Amino acid sequence: MKIAFIGLGNMGGGMAANLAKAGHEMRAFDLSEEALARAVEAGCRRAASAAEAVTGAEAVVTMLPAGKHVAGVYTGDVFPNAAPDTLLLDCSTIDVATARANIEAATARGLAAVDAPVSGGIAAANAGTLTFMVGGTGDAFVRAEPILAAMGKAVIHAGGAGAGQGAKICNNMLLGASMIATCETLALAQKLGLDPQTFFDIASVSSGQCWSLTSYAPLPGVGPVTPADNGYAGGFAAALMLKDLRLAMEAAASVGADVPMGSKARELYEAFVAADKDGRDFSAIIQTLQG
Repeated sequence: MKIAFIGLGNMGGGMAANLAKAGHEMRAFDLSEEALARAVEAGCRRAASAAEAVTGAEAVVTMLPAGKHVAGVYTGDVFPNAAPDTLLLDCSTIDVATARANIEAATARGLAAVDAPVSGGIAAANAGTLTFMVGGTGDAFVRAEPILAAMGKAVIHAGGAGAGQGAKICNNMLLGASMIATCETLALAQKLGLDPQTFFDIASVSSGQCWSLTSYAPLPGVGPVTPADNGYAGGFAAALMLKDLRLAMEAAASVGADVPMGSKARELYEAFVAADKDGRDFSAIIQTLQG
């Protein structure tokens, strides 16, 4: 299949490479020459612009920073150049309202579209083991599933337009809050004189078990290898967690949902990101909670 891929950053680069590996004819574009060069090395063809990438494509995948960027690319490059019935797959994490508006605008132009944000981080993007949460019609999902499956281990239809984004921000609100609880618990255990690995061995098979502890322990040398073992480099940047928490708070306000834990997590990550100059992984917030 001829696929245009727009946005080749930390996540998009690995995703585009996996589509090329799966045998798709890839035309890639990014504003970064370095990112574009890596995509070419991975088997993609260089496009001089987003518009050139879209022209003649059967599907268009976007992986961009925010809703305004997706809406801008759709309006300025995709809609004027996409052939009728082209499938649009936006894998960015953006606000629900913009995702719904983008799909509505695409449908009005005779295009099929889904919102398909991802969970898994950079390592999963490179390995092709992402989880995709997909919003859109059943027909659009059926068309999108094999493309997404080439980049992930799980592709789940969350519901109608915007449902993928809703699932993503709810998932990451849960992750952000649980990581803070994990960090403060480990800090308390240390201050009570418990050995961190011993406490990990206990909690990981007890009622306090959670992904933030067993799969992503925020202390070096505890549990499986995580960004904590690499000076909190790589992984999922705290600034991206803050972005998702802000989107969750925006969505909660739009439907009148009470989210006190999510709100507190957003508050703590705002303070952490403001003080952090190194773009560290979101689990590095344990250093703040350790005092």
